[in-house]
Amino acid sequence: MYQYDQYDQRIVDERAQQFRGQVERRLSGEIAESEFKPLRLQNGLYMQLHAYMLRVAIPYGLLSSKQMRSFAHICRTYDKGYGHFTTRQNLQINWPELQAIPKVLEELAGVEMHAIQTSGNCIRNTTSDQFAGVARDELEDPRPYCEIIRQWSTFHPEFAFLPRKFKIAVTGTPGDDRAAVRLHDIGIRIVEGERGERGFEILVGGGLGRTPMIAKVVRDFLPKRQLLPYLEAIMRVYNEQGRRDNKYKARIKILVDALGVEEFARRVEAEFELIKGEGLELTDSEIARVGAFFAPPPHESLPDSDAQLQALTLGSERTLGLWVRNNVIPHRVPGYCAVTVSLKEKGTPPGDVSDYQMDRLADLADNYSFGQLRATHHQNLVLADVKVADLPALHQELAACGLASANVGKLTDMICCPGLDFCALANARSIPIAEEIMQRFDDVDYLNDLGEISIKMSGCINACGHHHVGNIGILGIDKQGVEFYQLMLGGSHNNDASLGAIVGRAFAQDEIVGAIDTVLRVYLHQRSSPEERFVDTYRRIGMEPFKEALYGAN
Repeated sequence: MYQYDQYDQRIVDERAQQFRGQVERRLSGEIAESEFKPLRLQNGLYMQLHAYMLRVAIPYGLLSSKQMRSFAHICRTYDKGYGHFTTRQNLQINWPELQAIPKVLEELAGVEMHAIQTSGNCIRNTTSDQFAGVARDELEDPRPYCEIIRQWSTFHPEFAFLPRKFKIAVTGTPGDDRAAVRLHDIGIRIVEGERGERGFEILVGGGLGRTPMIAKVVRDFLPKRQLLPYLEAIMRVYNEQGRRDNKYKARIKILVDALGVEEFARRVEAEFELIKGEGLELTDSEIARVGAFFAPPPHESLPDSDAQLQALTLGSERTLGLWVRNNVIPHRVPGYCAVTVSLKEKGTPPGDVSDYQMDRLADLADNYSFGQLRATHHQNLVLADVKVADLPALHQELAACGLASANVGKLTDMICCPGLDFCALANARSIPIAEEIMQRFDDVDYLNDLGEISIKMSGCINACGHHHVGNIGILGIDKQGVEFYQLMLGGSHNNDASLGAIVGRAFAQDEIVGAIDTVLRVYLHQRSSPEERFVDTYRRIGMEPFKEALYGAN
């Protein structure tokens, strides 16, 4: 895990101290809210519907047990006793008082954390695969490159005031795209060249919101040493040529679409030729230096455990077996596995964790996973280095603190933004709909019969809940002051990334969960086998059977 050097530490310490002075001037009335707003946004502090919200960066989703305990303390001391993990591998604190924020930032700095560049028109937190470094299907651990990008992009003088916010994701897996790189402004995939050498495929122009788009490839293969100069070239083209007259058309996806990917790539290559000799190239020694921070922990030499995992899934303890089947994946090291801790418990908003649960998760990380956790794009957490032999004990301890739902990858493992209960931008509430879905589809056998399926829900067009790429997407809209919900089908965030299509007229709040039930019944009736995924059934039969069941024949 990356450790701050003196420069990193000084940056976050000085920023916390600077913000203390800015908050004091705001509280005294020396500066107005209009003057304070850009200052607070540079420190990840938003004004939500009812209170301030602080967004804390978790670089590429990796955090230590010490950092998790700090989160617990902060939520207990300065908030209402819980925090919210987001789809961007960040943590949001929803109710802090303004005068407490400088102290919160100081405490975060004390455990090598901050809220810098979690808002504003800058390069945001670089994200990655939650199973980086442990997944069997991985070519190479992407986290060293995420850290290199973090160091390059933090306080970059040219990119502090971009046309719009900017998001980068990196994956080392050629198959299952667990980092959703096709939905980012820049997506980076570690690939192999013709001679087996490692490099990067670069995708540009993905994103959701008002104008959802899938990213396009601008470079099939980029040598490792050229990563930063090529990213710099992309950013310079965007910074100079991206639109600033209309914030709804200011993302890089609009520029790529307007120019066409071939012309955009040509301009990037021209800029790249000008700057690639300016000292940004990565050396093998620098890659190795950063990579050393992500060396595997001291795993024990254990026998292969795949048969043991299989036995647990089929054993007499059915609850444990279902949890292992849905929440556990094999590790690249024999005898170990990676465990996803679902934050989708009935009665709790998706992604929310109490201070008590945070403390317990920190203990579990120390006892079972070398003191580390990972946040995921699906608002869950991962213990990545668990001995297979420890699974029964770990499951029992998770159950004791209400974190043992065996629903990862299933219908109730949904993504949900805070919606109108918290967000000033939202048109409709999301959390009550999520709770109703959890109540309606609570039968574990039904969930497992449905198989792999995703629901993603947003309270407004900004798409913080990624509704465009849910197998089932839900978008809250406002109809003359009344909350309605648009239903979308067929989205995917994976290698086969696709945008969902709107089924038809929107549903009232008391209709939307019933509409989902109807969609699921059509799927179960139409699928070709119990193994056919919902998204594959949808792509095979199209929209009409679902539309007819929902609205009746035309």
